[in-house]
Amino acid sequence: MLYLLDSNVLIDANRDYYSMERVPEFWEWLIDMGTRGFVKIPIEMLEELQEGRDTLADWAKDSEVISSLLLNEDADVYFVSQVTDDGYANDLTDDEIEKIGRDPFLISYALSNNNDRCIVTTETSKPKRQRANRHIPDVCNSLNIKCCGTFEFLRLLNFRTNWKS
Repeated sequence: MLYLLDSNVLIDANRDYYSMERVPEFWEWLIDMGTRGFVKIPIEMLEELQEGRDTLADWAKDSEVISSLLLNEDADVYFVSQVTDDGYANDLTDDEIEKIGRDPFLISYALSNNNDRCIVTTETSKPKRQRANRHIPDVCNSLNIKCCGTFEFLRLLNFRTNWKS
């Protein structure tokens, strides 16, 4: 299984529970998982991270991070369109498309090979939301794409630290 990371997974991890200063093992583990082909970040998500002005943006610009974690594929316009039309709505306004942002690209990479790929996001299901307000898990569900949260992802790939007192 290839896990495709939403940028919010890394933003929230650094801000809330695995800060780079306190848990560098997490960030080293991600690079290792990327090198081994289990975890990738699509260019659209990586660019979101690189646009910041913090340690996470600096990390996302590092050549080792890019070489190990960047998904080496271009988005397929057909799949992006399918995600947008079938996952959100086929008549979105320009404002709605701007609100959705880069999420259709992330989801399209999984749609192109949905048996072997899983989206990882911190968004939670809100099935009553419609159109541009839909969350990634609900769009994935409607398109039969695997999706999980950060902590399930960490359990599935057996993340652990080797801290000793």
